[in-house]
Amino acid sequence: MSEHVIVADLGYGDAGKGTVVDWLCATRPVHAVIRFNGGAQAAHNVVLPDGRHHTFAQFGSGTLRGVPTHLSRFVVVDPLALSAEAAHLERLGVPDPFGLITVHRDCLLATPYHVEAGRRRELARGAERHGSCGMGVGEAMAYSLSHGSLAPRAGDSPATLTHKLGLLREALGVDGPPVADCVAAYRAFASRVRLVDSTDELLRRGPVVFEGAQGVLLDENHGFDPYTTWSTTTFANALELLGGAGALRLGVLRTYTPRHGPGPLVTEDPTLELPEPHNGTGPWQGPFRVGHFDAVAHRYAVEVAGGVDGLALTHLDAPVSRLCHAYEGGDLRLGDRATRTARLLRAKPVYGDAVTDWPAAVADALGAPVWVGSHGPTSADKRVLTPALG
Repeated sequence: MSEHVIVADLGYGDAGKGTVVDWLCATRPVHAVIRFNGGAQAAHNVVLPDGRHHTFAQFGSGTLRGVPTHLSRFVVVDPLALSAEAAHLERLGVPDPFGLITVHRDCLLATPYHVEAGRRRELARGAERHGSCGMGVGEAMAYSLSHGSLAPRAGDSPATLTHKLGLLREALGVDGPPVADCVAAYRAFASRVRLVDSTDELLRRGPVVFEGAQGVLLDENHGFDPYTTWSTTTFANALELLGGAGALRLGVLRTYTPRHGPGPLVTEDPTLELPEPHNGTGPWQGPFRVGHFDAVAHRYAVEVAGGVDGLALTHLDAPVSRLCHAYEGGDLRLGDRATRTARLLRAKPVYGDAVTDWPAAVADALGAPVWVGSHGPTSADKRVLTPALG
């Protein structure tokens, strides 16, 4: 693999980014995994052939393979959640998880104050909830946009962090642990990870995999308000970090289209009974929903992401056969964002003939080759279908 690889979800999330990154790290000379958006709300499930399972949030999904992680400046870091994740990785046999991670010193910090404020905001919406994951990531981004340099960051000194956290707690008007306790916890975190100023050194050492969070259909600029994330979920952040270096843009999809929480899902079918061992109803995000493969929405994702070089198609073992190739009453590209969302909520799917060859059908519908297909959760369940890409 001479090029770096950027892994992005072309749906609403939950397509299988973690298992694809794990496969890349198991079969290719990957030097590091770079997270390029989101934060602790990510939930990328990896299952090893020996049965070990971990849901990756901030650590890269190659960690069980010993591949280091870098949290780029586009990631919102939650040190408390990161410590809990490291503890689980240790129980799985990773001897020193913190020794496998570097953090850009400009990363925003998600704090208990952000978490409390975000959850209060979501509860106040009542039946109009947006589907927040309740981890404070959006609140941290919003606070940064409104308060600029006063937003807490990973590289802040103890004095600066104390000042910023005091202002933050007062501005958000929430309860929570004493500021001194937060500062102590964050400084302990900073003493265990290596803070760096750029990704340039990593990129010079060898091939890296850029691991995205959530999905392009939730993108802060191209998603459907108000059911979006405070994050750029396309390839854009990774391309900026690459600074012109080449990379293979890999879009990940299931053979059906899932969505976690509220928002439009045109092909939703409550009668679909599909095994889902690692996703379910969450107290903040809401229920896990599934629908038939929505080629209209996924084509839109490919377009707004600037195109893909190849696709990873997961859940080829699922008993599904319907592909939506058009909508009645919906065009995702027309009108402002609110209008497009309203139109999408009213759209009706148009299905074609039953699909018998999913890689061929998806490649034809999206105009890109399916590079890898997955029939199960482990790296052993993956097959290269288009060798020229790999």
